[in-house]
Amino acid sequence: MPNIKSAKKRVKVIETKTARNKAIKSDLKTALKKAEAAVNDNAENKAEVVKAAIKKVDMACTKGIMHKNKAARKKSQLAKKLG
Repeated sequence: MPNIKSAKKRVKVIETKTARNKAIKSDLKTALKKAEAAVNDNAENKAEVVKAAIKKVDMACTKGIMHKNKAARKKSQLAKKLG
């Protein structure tokens, strides 16, 4: 455990950021799995589900959770499976 005040604060801040990042990643994975399932099952709302997944990918990229090239690749893969 750190003794210095600033180091103590960093520990708190890192815990907060880790929790936020974990929540976003989990939400992203869920959206991607739902989109994958909708496309495979040829569901009637697959376009909406894929659109929502793409939005989650963009959000993760904006927040710094995902690299921009990985985000572009995921969006491209989703669009390809949809079309």
